[in-house]
Amino acid sequence: MSYPMPLFYQEQDTVSRDLEYLQEMYPAEAKKYQKVIAELLDRLDYEGSMIYDEYPDRWQIYRLTRIIVDKIKQADSDRDGGENAEVVKTEKNWERMEEFVQVLLCYEIYKKRHSNRNGILKF
Repeated sequence: MSYPMPLFYQEQDTVSRDLEYLQEMYPAEAKKYQKVIAELLDRLDYEGSMIYDEYPDRWQIYRLTRIIVDKIKQADSDRDGGENAEVVKTEKNWERMEEFVQVLLCYEIYKKRHSNRNGILKF
Protein backbone atom coordinates (compact mmCIF):
# COMPACT_ATOMS: atom_id res chain seq x y z
CA MET A 1 0.00 0.00 0.00
CA SER A 2 1.52 3.29 -1.08
CA TYR A 3 -0.47 5.69 1.11
CA PRO A 4 -1.53 4.06 4.40
CA MET A 5 -2.40 7.33 6.17
CA PRO A 6 -5.98 7.71 4.80
CA LEU A 7 -6.85 4.38 6.41
CA PHE A 8 -5.48 5.70 9.69
CA TYR A 9 -7.85 8.68 9.52
CA GLN A 10 -10.79 6.43 8.69
CA GLU A 11 -9.95 4.22 11.67
CA GLN A 12 -9.74 7.26 13.98
CA ASP A 13 -13.10 8.48 12.68
CA THR A 14 -14.65 5.09 13.36
CA VAL A 15 -13.25 5.09 16.90
CA SER A 16 -14.63 8.59 17.54
CA ARG A 17 -18.09 7.65 16.31
CA ASP A 18 -18.01 4.49 18.40
CA LEU A 19 -17.10 6.42 21.54
CA GLU A 20 -19.81 9.02 20.93
CA TYR A 21 -22.41 6.30 20.44
CA LEU A 22 -21.44 4.55 23.66
CA GLN A 23 -21.52 7.84 25.57
CA GLU A 24 -25.08 8.37 24.41
CA MET A 25 -25.98 5.25 26.38
CA TYR A 26 -24.72 6.70 29.67
CA PRO A 27 -27.35 6.95 32.41
CA ALA A 28 -28.89 10.42 32.89
CA GLU A 29 -26.86 11.12 36.02
CA ALA A 30 -23.59 10.25 34.25
CA LYS A 31 -24.49 12.53 31.33
CA LYS A 32 -25.06 15.37 33.79
CA TYR A 33 -21.65 14.80 35.36
CA GLN A 34 -19.99 14.47 31.98
CA LYS A 35 -21.37 17.85 30.92
CA VAL A 36 -19.86 19.55 33.97
CA ILE A 37 -16.54 17.75 33.37
CA ALA A 38 -16.46 18.70 29.69
CA GLU A 39 -17.09 22.38 30.55
CA LEU A 40 -14.20 22.39 33.01
CA LEU A 41 -11.84 20.62 30.61
CA ASP A 42 -12.73 23.04 27.81
CA ARG A 43 -11.37 25.83 30.03
CA LEU A 44 -8.21 23.78 30.65
CA ASP A 45 -7.65 23.01 26.96
CA TYR A 46 -4.64 25.20 26.18
CA GLU A 47 -0.97 24.70 25.33
CA GLY A 48 0.95 23.63 28.44
CA SER A 49 -2.14 22.63 30.42
CA MET A 50 -1.73 19.96 33.07
CA ILE A 51 -4.13 17.71 31.16
CA TYR A 52 -1.46 17.37 28.45
CA ASP A 53 1.39 16.54 30.84
CA GLU A 54 3.05 13.24 30.03
CA TYR A 55 2.21 12.04 33.53
CA PRO A 56 -0.62 14.14 35.00
CA ASP A 57 -0.25 14.72 38.72
CA ARG A 58 -2.58 12.58 40.86
CA TRP A 59 -3.18 15.50 43.23
CA GLN A 60 -4.26 17.75 40.34
CA ILE A 61 -6.71 15.09 39.14
CA TYR A 62 -8.07 14.82 42.68
CA ARG A 63 -8.35 18.62 42.90
CA LEU A 64 -10.27 18.78 39.62
CA THR A 65 -12.53 16.00 40.88
CA ARG A 66 -13.28 17.98 44.05
CA ILE A 67 -14.09 21.10 42.01
CA ILE A 68 -16.51 19.12 39.84
CA VAL A 69 -18.17 17.42 42.82
CA ASP A 70 -18.57 20.79 44.55
CA LYS A 71 -20.23 22.20 41.42
CA ILE A 72 -22.60 19.24 41.29
CA LYS A 73 -23.43 19.61 44.99
CA GLN A 74 -24.07 23.32 44.50
CA ALA A 75 -26.30 22.66 41.49
CA ASP A 76 -28.26 20.05 43.47
CA SER A 77 -28.78 22.39 46.42
CA ASP A 78 -29.78 25.25 44.07
CA ARG A 79 -32.25 22.95 42.33
CA ASP A 80 -33.78 22.05 45.68
CA GLY A 81 -34.09 25.69 46.66
CA GLY A 82 -31.34 25.49 49.26
CA GLU A 83 -33.83 24.42 51.94
CA ASN A 84 -33.21 20.69 51.75
CA ALA A 85 -29.53 20.89 50.84
CA GLU A 86 -28.45 18.96 53.93
CA VAL A 87 -31.08 16.28 53.33
CA VAL A 88 -29.91 15.84 49.74
CA LYS A 89 -26.27 15.60 50.85
CA THR A 90 -27.00 12.91 53.40
CA GLU A 91 -29.16 10.90 51.00
CA LYS A 92 -26.47 10.64 48.36
CA ASN A 93 -23.30 8.71 48.81
CA TRP A 94 -20.97 11.56 47.87
CA GLU A 95 -17.82 9.48 48.28
CA ARG A 96 -18.92 6.96 45.65
CA MET A 97 -20.06 9.77 43.40
CA GLU A 98 -16.64 11.38 43.75
CA GLU A 99 -14.96 8.16 42.61
CA PHE A 100 -17.35 7.93 39.67
CA VAL A 101 -16.63 11.55 38.70
CA GLN A 102 -12.90 10.86 38.89
CA VAL A 103 -13.25 7.94 36.48
CA LEU A 104 -15.26 10.08 34.06
CA LEU A 105 -12.71 12.88 34.42
CA CYS A 106 -9.80 10.57 33.56
CA TYR A 107 -11.72 9.28 30.56
CA GLU A 108 -12.49 12.80 29.32
CA ILE A 109 -8.84 13.81 29.77
CA TYR A 110 -7.83 10.74 27.77
CA LYS A 111 -10.18 11.79 24.96
CA LYS A 112 -8.79 15.35 24.94
CA ARG A 113 -5.20 14.15 24.96
CA HIS A 114 -5.65 11.75 22.05
CA SER A 115 -7.72 13.77 19.68
CA ASN A 116 -8.07 17.22 18.30
CA ARG A 117 -10.41 18.69 15.74
CA ASN A 118 -8.68 16.76 12.93
CA GLY A 119 -8.81 13.40 14.67
CA ILE A 120 -5.01 13.18 14.79
CA LEU A 121 -3.21 12.11 17.93
CA LYS A 122 -1.81 15.13 19.78
CA PHE A 123 1.29 13.50 21.25
